Amino acid sequence: MAKLKKTPEQWREQLTDEQYRVTREKGTERPFTSDCDVHEGQGIYHCVCCGAPLFENEHKFDAGCGWPSFDRPLGRQSVEEHRDTSHGMTRTEVTCAKCDAHLGHVFPDGPPETTGERYCINGVALDFHPDE
Repeated sequence: MAKLKKTPEQWREQLTDEQYRVTREKGTERPFTSDCDVHEGQGIYHCVCCGAPLFENEHKFDAGCGWPSFDRPLGRQSVEEHRDTSHGMTRTEVTCAKCDAHLGHVFPDGPPETTGERYCINGVALDFHPDE
């Protein structure tokens, strides 16, 4: 997949301040502030930056952590994973495969009856499309 590249100025014109801080500067939204938990039924979460499809609503679960959590991405080609050693810890960062937007992190403490993974994603990085 060809990467979508824009200048910081172009991203700033397109995104809100919070979307820019989280997706382009690797920030984190405050827990329990996303409206992603209210979405029910079929639907797909897309990258707020480039519109790429990332996660299915049916794979979302309540991890109690304050951020939308999924047990898997839409496809392994939808996201990329990178080692993140910021903030004095080692984690696995999740980014959009198309535009490199920071989405969140993946942890090995998800539902054991599915994948065992918890994709802990910033809701501000997502755009929900119902009935997709």
